[in-house]
Amino acid sequence: MTESKTPLICGRREARRRDRQDMILTVAQRYFLEHGYAGTTMSGIAATLGGSKGTLWSYFPSKEQLFAAVLDRVAAAYRARLSQILDPDADLSITLHHACVSLTTKVTSPEAIALHRLIIAEGGRFPEMSKIFFELAPRNTRGLMANFLAGAMTRGQLRTADPNDAARALMSLCMAGTHQQLLMSQIKEPDPAQIERDAAFAVDIFMRAYTPTTNI
Repeated sequence: MTESKTPLICGRREARRRDRQDMILTVAQRYFLEHGYAGTTMSGIAATLGGSKGTLWSYFPSKEQLFAAVLDRVAAAYRARLSQILDPDADLSITLHHACVSLTTKVTSPEAIALHRLIIAEGGRFPEMSKIFFELAPRNTRGLMANFLAGAMTRGQLRTADPNDAARALMSLCMAGTHQQLLMSQIKEPDPAQIERDAAFAVDIFMRAYTPTTNI
């Protein structure tokens, strides 16, 4: 009887640990955005959580690892959504438009803009923070997009080229409008209609550059 209860007890313990970790990440994300990377301390986060610093360290041994975990959770959730949009069996232009709208909507959210400003403001003093951000967010998302574009090139829907360069070009076009304006405080909030226009512009330019040429 004792043996049959052991997995249940372990399962509950693991569930409590995951819940506690999720709560830590939620609090830490808000703390980083409100106080900046330099102004964030493990002691401060522990105090906000209402626990000891030792307990926090048992989950995340350093501020760098905690920051990475915060970013990884957010980035992984978005990549899962983007993966559903990038359907290789759907119309390519429509799929890219939906992907660009999704990407632009994500990077123009208040949390994403605050994080981007944090990276710009403090990345020079804390290169490890900037590296963590780049590896877990832009690079991984670009890799996902590159894999999709590589498939489109293999199917003959796009001209053969470096898929990483193609992904970088498309994502840069997406971020050249509303995102740039928000980042530089030229506008206060994103306009969904403008994001749709930004996406249409980005896809139009991209398809002009990467549509296969035909020999006449």
